[in-house]
Amino acid sequence: MNTAEKTNVVLIGMPGAGKSTVGVLLARRLGKGFIDTDLLIQARAGQTLQDIVDREGHTALRELEAEVLTALHCHDQVIATGGSAVYSAKAMAALGSNGIIVHLHVPMAVILKRVTDFDTRGIARAANQTLEDLYEEREQLYQHYADISVAVGETDQEGAVTAVLAALA
Repeated sequence: MNTAEKTNVVLIGMPGAGKSTVGVLLARRLGKGFIDTDLLIQARAGQTLQDIVDREGHTALRELEAEVLTALHCHDQVIATGGSAVYSAKAMAALGSNGIIVHLHVPMAVILKRVTDFDTRGIARAANQTLEDLYEEREQLYQHYADISVAVGETDQEGAVTAVLAALA
């Protein structure tokens, strides 16, 4: 299936990149539905992402996320993934089978300003892992899986949507 036949737009990127916020606006502009996979994970687990990390560990959250993403079968949706979706090759293959994978790239300095709740946000990371460590680790994975990478760090939400739409055109 080539990208012209894919009906979903899948947003990947760091926590604070704007996947959920930009995703809602993008879905509206494209006339598609919107799915926030973090909400699907919380609904399935019956607890918040942070509770999962606190009680079961970050790897449990990553495994649950992979299960939810692999089981997701939809069309004509903008899908905002959790920042750790890229740790599962199987999940990314499933998302990419009917979706154009768009990496919302934001510089580390901007992420640091946006993510003020690093320890309570429900981020799937090792206990001693800093936001900078996570950024360095994940950015390589985002670039690996992305069909398109869009720089959205130096713009507002509407500017990010416009940039993504231009990249998709």
